[in-house]
Amino acid sequence: MPGQERASVALQRGSSLSNRARALVAAVAACASLMGCASTTDVVATDKPGTYTVAASATGGRMAWARAHEHAVSEARDFCERRGMQTSITTETVSGVQMMTEHGSSLNFECHPRF
Repeated sequence: MPGQERASVALQRGSSLSNRARALVAAVAACASLMGCASTTDVVATDKPGTYTVAASATGGRMAWARAHEHAVSEARDFCERRGMQTSITTETVSGVQMMTEHGSSLNFECHPRF
């Protein structure tokens, strides 16, 4: 009987570790889903000559607006830098304030020569 009791205790310990591993995997997956992702539109010329617009959106958590903003600014900066110019943001419109909703940033910007 003592051998059976040891096997039972070892099985229970293994099961406890298995449950802990499952909980850890679930926690990591939940944190990863809160990180969310962001997407950006193509840069488009507006009706005003020399002015362009770009929009970005992000989901997942309180910092989604910051990710959307950074992606939109980065896309505008890259657009102007490819032309040997620098970015000047004229307006920004933001949307989405709830924690688990899509947040967005829409920028109007101009490209100006570097000084």
